[in-house]
Amino acid sequence: MLATAIALQQATQEAVHDEEVMDMASALYHNRSEMTGDEFARAMFIYSAHLASLTATLVTHVTLTESQLDEMLNSIKEFDEIGKDILNGDNN
Repeated sequence: MLATAIALQQATQEAVHDEEVMDMASALYHNRSEMTGDEFARAMFIYSAHLASLTATLVTHVTLTESQLDEMLNSIKEFDEIGKDILNGDNN
């Protein structure tokens, strides 16, 4: 359990210190005065979504085995296909 906690902490730290995430944070910091309030809010949302997504991805790799990850991805694909079928009226 301790090893998992440490791995989760490392995954989160890796996401925060990711080069792309750091570039986005730097751009926000250095260009904030040149943005309108709406532009800044949108940029913050994109930055936050990117950081959260990367963190979730890295944490998933810590908590799931490769076979569990494959099973999860297959389930997501199935649900995506079902959603597309419903939207297209293919209720077979």
